[in-house]
Amino acid sequence: MATSGAEIFFRMGGSGPPLLLVHGFPQTHAMWHRIVPALARRFRLVLPDLRGYGLSSCPANDASNQPYSKRAMGKDLLEVMTALGHGRFAVAGHDRGGRVAYRMALDAPARIDGLAVLDIIPTLDMWRSLNAELAMKAYHWLFLAQPYPLAEMLIEQAPVAFLDYTLASWTKSRNLTAFDETALAEYRFHYATPEHVHATCNDYRAGFTADRLADEADCAAGKRISCPTLWISGEKGIPSEAKDRSDPWINWCRDVRGHFIDSGHFVAEENPEATLQLLVPFLEGTCAA
Repeated sequence: MATSGAEIFFRMGGSGPPLLLVHGFPQTHAMWHRIVPALARRFRLVLPDLRGYGLSSCPANDASNQPYSKRAMGKDLLEVMTALGHGRFAVAGHDRGGRVAYRMALDAPARIDGLAVLDIIPTLDMWRSLNAELAMKAYHWLFLAQPYPLAEMLIEQAPVAFLDYTLASWTKSRNLTAFDETALAEYRFHYATPEHVHATCNDYRAGFTADRLADEADCAAGKRISCPTLWISGEKGIPSEAKDRSDPWINWCRDVRGHFIDSGHFVAEENPEATLQLLVPFLEGTCAA
């Protein structure tokens, strides 16, 4: 589907109130495959590939990195949901998709009934929390955000090896056994092209610039997420080293609850049962019919 800034690929399925599921780096909408069957029995699902990922387009970037900001990515998805007739909806996002999801909740609160963020803390807090331990675990935040072409020049020598190492290093088991082989093949296929390597680096460049500045402005203005919010993080996930581990979203949300589960970063793939156990009742309590 053409939005005002990109061509967005998505899949739909299920029946019930609308639920948008937004993937993260370095994956595609396929990352939801283990929890989609249960969710599709309760919700009308929309599963997009973010701009720069999967089968969606890779728009040109600019010096501000706004084309890869979470605000721009969120605008894509708001336009998709509008075109599908969903004026209000719930959204769940993992990793970068969680950042797109909470940016939509801040920018378009009248559209979002409920927000679930999987294994992230807010972008501004992430940058402020980069102590030695978290910086080592989240090395990619610093590496991928470097000015063009450093990251691309290095990753493009062996993109699949970089992707496999990255995925494995963020799991609890520190290997690839958590991933379905078909899903893993899709991640490898889409990531291995130069345009996707470049686009995903631009995503992280925006994280350091446009996204951080947007969060700083909202923080200074005292703006908070108004819809009910759920966070789910892995005990061995990326936010586990953050300073505000006990409740990382309390300063950003008016109504928030959250849980750590037995998992690494990829909660929906590493521990789909525990993820569903938390996600389903929350969404059923917040989704508009």
